[in-house]
Amino acid sequence: MHILLTGATGYIGGRLAPRLIAAGHQVRCLARHPDRLRDVPWRAQAEVVAGDVMDPSQLEPACAEIDVAYYLVHSMPTGKAFAEKDRAAAQNFARAAEKAGIRTIIYLGGLAPEGTELSEHMRSRTEVADLLLESAVPAIVLRASVILGSGSASFEMLRYLTERLPAMVTPRWVRNRVQPIGIRDVLRYLLGALDLPTDSNRTFDIGGPQILSYDQLIQLYARTAGLKRRIIVPTPFLSPWLSSHWVGLVTPVPNALARPLVESLRHESIVHEHDIARYIPDPPDGLMSPERAITLALRRIQETNVETRWSAASWPGAPSDPLPQDPHWAGGSLYRDERVAQVKAPSETLWRIIEGIGGETGWYSWPFAWTVRGWFDRAIGGVGLRRGRRNPHRLHVGESLDFWRVEEVIPQKLLRLRAEMRLPGLAWLEFSLTENDDRTSGLRQRALFHPRGLLGHLYWWTIAPWHGLVFGGMRRNITKAAENAANKDG
Repeated sequence: MHILLTGATGYIGGRLAPRLIAAGHQVRCLARHPDRLRDVPWRAQAEVVAGDVMDPSQLEPACAEIDVAYYLVHSMPTGKAFAEKDRAAAQNFARAAEKAGIRTIIYLGGLAPEGTELSEHMRSRTEVADLLLESAVPAIVLRASVILGSGSASFEMLRYLTERLPAMVTPRWVRNRVQPIGIRDVLRYLLGALDLPTDSNRTFDIGGPQILSYDQLIQLYARTAGLKRRIIVPTPFLSPWLSSHWVGLVTPVPNALARPLVESLRHESIVHEHDIARYIPDPPDGLMSPERAITLALRRIQETNVETRWSAASWPGAPSDPLPQDPHWAGGSLYRDERVAQVKAPSETLWRIIEGIGGETGWYSWPFAWTVRGWFDRAIGGVGLRRGRRNPHRLHVGESLDFWRVEEVIPQKLLRLRAEMRLPGLAWLEFSLTENDDRTSGLRQRALFHPRGLLGHLYWWTIAPWHGLVFGGMRRNITKAAENAANKDG
């Protein structure tokens, strides 16, 4: 079957793609930034095309000769126009699918109660589902509650709240009921939806076997992770806005993403029908329990084998401009801090140090300064340092690394990171390597900043006096770490 997959750079789409390929389907991935799929293990087995669901002219060729399309795209409520963008994108996609003769659209939405006032985020997700169901192409809408899986935003929020707070004052929504579902069951339903009757045009609720209040889910996580029972005190005084900032301070999930997650929990999120079982029967051993889903997720994290993470998707409001290649860039000022070193280590050893930067390893200079910068970024609504790394040893283009995004990776030659912290401009950090004839290496380290307005220029000159400590120390310590590793390697 010929499949079009949108959202392949995201948490769900990035896991669904290899499973579709393994099932023998021909998969075409539509991505605004195709380079972000360049290094994924399944890239050679899929067709990747550039396109934006907001541009109908780009959708038409993407939909050509496709049997079934997965629509796994939605905006985050970071601006007034996000619902309009979601609406326009869904309409564009439905029209392109109709014109191309696609037989079915499959959409994963949120599980929201009927007849109640929904949050902005859930209202938009529901509107997208309705638009697809009302289009000329039959649609299958799967509605899920909290998804439990290593790397999911919902799981990360649950994990860090529970692990970091033995006692917590919480909003009243912790008493609302949810029906969490394991990521494996979500993917099984998404795959199984391909075999539903071609005239299907309806929603299906999907959920795990247990209904819990969110505070019960916190206690279940604590018990599964071997932690003591948590003290939870609900209060009516924490609004969704305050709750999102509270979650943003405690967990790696930034305020902009925490808010829609928190607002979604204002509503009970439980399954009201299980009709999907008529077409996709439950596994012989039953649907995955929340305890089992948490156990598997923790095992994946401990094994550093997290397949995809919520942070792989584009950060709302983050810059997407590539590094200007013209050294005399006509777009304006481009400030630089450039440092070079000759390293008494082969390039493969130096590369191992550079590719392992960030996360638990840190940034090889003045850890307190990086920590403070991360705290400050979180306080003003940025992503901070807590996103960490997906894998402690390997990086690929498009994934997040603390408050950076990997823009380019050329093994043993180049690593370029683009800043996603809050800045009055655009910033990059770049490491380039050369191999010398005597098995030593050359390292060039560059920090670049393109200011936005007067504030951007003031920002650069305010922090410039500290560059010797931060970037000078980084170069020295990377050099030292590589040389020590080379001596150990013999």
